[in-house]
Amino acid sequence: MTTEQRVASRPLLPAFGLRLALWYTTLFIVGSTVVIFTTYWLTAASLAQRDREVLDSKLGVYAAVYQRGGLRALTDTVQAEQRTAPERLFVRVVDRGAEAIVLSQPEGWDLERLETASLSLMDGTMVQVGKSTDAREELLTRFRAVLGLVTLTVVVVALVGGVIVTRSAIRPLRRLTRAVARIVTTGRTDERVPLSGDGTGDAIDELTRLFNAMLDRIEALVTAMRGALDNVSHDLRTPLTRLRGTAEMALVAAPDLDRCRDALADCVEESDRVLVMLNTLMDISEAESGAMHLHREPVRLGDVVNRAVELYRDVADAKGIVLTAHTPDDVVVVADGTRLEQVAANLIDNAVKYTPAGGRVDAEVFADGGGARLTVRDTGVGIPPDELPHIWDRLFRGDTSRAERGLGLGLSLVKAVVQAHGGTVEVESQPGNGSTFTILLPS
Repeated sequence: MTTEQRVASRPLLPAFGLRLALWYTTLFIVGSTVVIFTTYWLTAASLAQRDREVLDSKLGVYAAVYQRGGLRALTDTVQAEQRTAPERLFVRVVDRGAEAIVLSQPEGWDLERLETASLSLMDGTMVQVGKSTDAREELLTRFRAVLGLVTLTVVVVALVGGVIVTRSAIRPLRRLTRAVARIVTTGRTDERVPLSGDGTGDAIDELTRLFNAMLDRIEALVTAMRGALDNVSHDLRTPLTRLRGTAEMALVAAPDLDRCRDALADCVEESDRVLVMLNTLMDISEAESGAMHLHREPVRLGDVVNRAVELYRDVADAKGIVLTAHTPDDVVVVADGTRLEQVAANLIDNAVKYTPAGGRVDAEVFADGGGARLTVRDTGVGIPPDELPHIWDRLFRGDTSRAERGLGLGLSLVKAVVQAHGGTVEVESQPGNGSTFTILLPS
């Protein structure tokens, strides 16, 4: 079974989806339960408050009637209300001698389930009014039954909704997983995960875009690596073939000490060429991956450029090229001085190499806002427009550079080291009018 088939055959709700569904269901049920219990509590409190207000109102009425007409008037009022009122009340009067005079006590009432309110009059008589809680409890019982059905409905809705929401939430992740499975199975990096298409631009879409961007980056790196390997194999074939040929000629020739020495010298030269190529490729890879160790310290960029210029002074003089440097002492950057000297030396080497006799190469250092600028300008053959985008590629050698000895790695190393320092490198060139390389470094 392939990786993609294994992904497709997994359960509808894997562990992550199940946890998500349980969290959603639990939160939904807890929230709904809190709302339901709050509603019940507010309803019970409202009914109790209503009964209290009825008792307080009746208590005031009965107390006023008793003060105006005495017990007789209160009895007539209570009896009249008992005949006409839809809700019967318990009424009792306690006189000054603490003797209870019951005016109304409906039959069958449970005094323990009676809610009462009392009022003491100025002459010491106390009027007490009571109301049965049976009607309220019956209403609350029915209300609890309804809330039970509502709670059961909420649980069912939460479970179904949890499954639906979870399926909808993990669908983009499943698409992402299937795309990764196809890449792992087929090894193709041109697979892309489609966006949701609803235009929401949510976190899943952002993750999908980043994943697709990562695939673009990986595909570009794989393509570049394949091209670099092809170029390396091609470029290594020549020195290794030459090295083998030199050794074979020395072996089959008549014994001659001088000839053997010359053959060994040629082998050492070709071996050095191969080692330089491999070491430079390793430096470029370390710089591009962020693994290059940089010994950062404040350095005068002018001193770095001056040392690189002096390395090529004799070569420039031998070719009849004017090599100048404008390097003020106040331009300081925090960087690896040795690596920056490699950068400057590679740029000056290229400029001198591709500038004909009578030309000019100028290296200049400037302060540029919060950083520094290094410019290497020459009056050489220039770079054709169709080759400009490729001059930073590893082992790339244009038509004009094939006649010169080199590896095609100098500009790749320049760009990698500059970017490792957080800087940028640019080039402007016109065929026949020379080139200008500009490096911007942060302070």
